[in-house]
Amino acid sequence: MKKLRIAGVCLSVVGVLAFVPGCATKKYVSGEVEKSSAQSEKHISDVESQVEQTQTRVNQHEQRLAELDKSTKDAIARASEAGKLAQGKFNYAVVLSDDTAHFPVNGHELSDEAHQQLDEFVEKMKADDKNVYLEIQGHTDSTGNPSFNMRLGQERADAVRLYLNQKGVALNRMSTISYGETQPVESNKTKIGRSKNRRVVIVVLS
Repeated sequence: MKKLRIAGVCLSVVGVLAFVPGCATKKYVSGEVEKSSAQSEKHISDVESQVEQTQTRVNQHEQRLAELDKSTKDAIARASEAGKLAQGKFNYAVVLSDDTAHFPVNGHELSDEAHQQLDEFVEKMKADDKNVYLEIQGHTDSTGNPSFNMRLGQERADAVRLYLNQKGVALNRMSTISYGETQPVESNKTKIGRSKNRRVVIVVLS
């Protein structure tokens, strides 16, 4: 009888030991499943967040494009068609108008003030250290005939391009175009308005 009781106790102990590892395994598997599920949910959440951020940037870019004037939109289109841009992104524009650059009436020569403004622009480009593309747009007031003004606008844009090249900007990173008198920013009926229309706009793209 004593041997039988001992054997029974041994069998009971073995049964308990067999049950305990089974419970531990189930708990481990359950924990791993919960952990994997939590990681998957976090990954999905991260992806959704990245998608939302990307969409926000796209919406902001489209909004900025909608706010640009026609000549800037045209500059982006021309640069994209020419294969000059990777993203077609407008960065900023620099305006050399008669009140800061002092373009002479019927002339394209750059004043000392224009040189200084262009020097500051070149320093900014160097500090930004970005691979940019420039479209230089020449504008005039409505004095004179349209064909003369178209030629004058081109001469002003070319003068700026030449000066920037002398300051180290590669020629293949710049293009010029003349709008002549067709894109006024002020009325040509006043002296102040005409002075603002005599200008060169440098559109900086990337």
